[in-house]
Amino acid sequence: MDKRERTRRIKDQAHALGFEAVGIAPLSAMPGEALEAWLARQYHGTMAYMERTPEKRIDPRKVLANARSVVSLSLNYFHDYDLPYERPERGTISRYAAGENYHEVLGKRLEQLLDYVRGFEPEVEAKIYVDTGPVMDKYWAVHSGVGWLGKHTNVLSRDLGSWFFLGEILLNLELEYDAPGADFCGSCTRCIDACPTDAIVEPYLLDSRRCISYLTIELREDIPEEFREPMGNLIFGCDICQDVCPWNRKAPVSSVEEFKPREENRAPQLLELARLSPEEFQKRYRGSPIKRAKWRGFLRNVVVAMGNSGDPEMIPELENLLQSDDPMIRRHAKWALNALGPSPEDARCPDL
Repeated sequence: MDKRERTRRIKDQAHALGFEAVGIAPLSAMPGEALEAWLARQYHGTMAYMERTPEKRIDPRKVLANARSVVSLSLNYFHDYDLPYERPERGTISRYAAGENYHEVLGKRLEQLLDYVRGFEPEVEAKIYVDTGPVMDKYWAVHSGVGWLGKHTNVLSRDLGSWFFLGEILLNLELEYDAPGADFCGSCTRCIDACPTDAIVEPYLLDSRRCISYLTIELREDIPEEFREPMGNLIFGCDICQDVCPWNRKAPVSSVEEFKPREENRAPQLLELARLSPEEFQKRYRGSPIKRAKWRGFLRNVVVAMGNSGDPEMIPELENLLQSDDPMIRRHAKWALNALGPSPEDARCPDL
């Protein structure tokens, strides 16, 4: 079978499985200077895994020695509902995390596609990635024509905007290749201007340490005080740079049932979340990306949002949290109480 027929079959089956875009690029070492400079500036924060095996990030052939091609695929997750930015007693959860765990949903479809390829190439060598390994998914999405890198550092498509997940299959097959995606951001800077923590330090460059998604998901330590008030009621992730992007105005709704937002994730009450035990957290968010923050980190985020709510009804629960066994939770509860207004109750935790 020639490479044209292989390519046609792979793309047709990918679309049949529900992938919106399929791009294919020849596998080679990517330029490593940008990654090295980003790491040198410490823009990855506490994400130490970004520093590991840089040679594999730069050259996927270090992962699959005989790899010739990378198939990059996008799967739309957008569902149109109002995020509760203006409801301070509620928490805002990023759209991508409101449904089921995308790693499992996307991974299953990639496995189905690879099984199909094995049907006509039984000896194929392959590796699958869904935001879980050293493969630089955004780089390959751009170089395979799935989209272009937006100034907010998310991949953009004229058809989908930026509301999609990325997955890759490395193959030891020769295929026909697509042209890299062209940049259609133009002179627009809306994402840069809208970021509440100035995390987009220049076009196409993100300082993760300032990004609310990083602060609420990846960071396991105290959230720096300078970022707490700008977080508002964001308790897991942040979509602000995507919400303001003109390319997202007419984004189509996803047909993937698993990505429909769970009702409890649309606009959860902060007081209800603050009272979750670790066991209740595990049960509520079973099969959800939200589990990545872990109960401790999620409660920390909720406490910050309570402090930003301006709602005195939050005070009794925050005072209860001053008695937490966890010093980090106590410190954030003290901050939240101060943010809601000075109170003699602050003296109940003088060791903070």
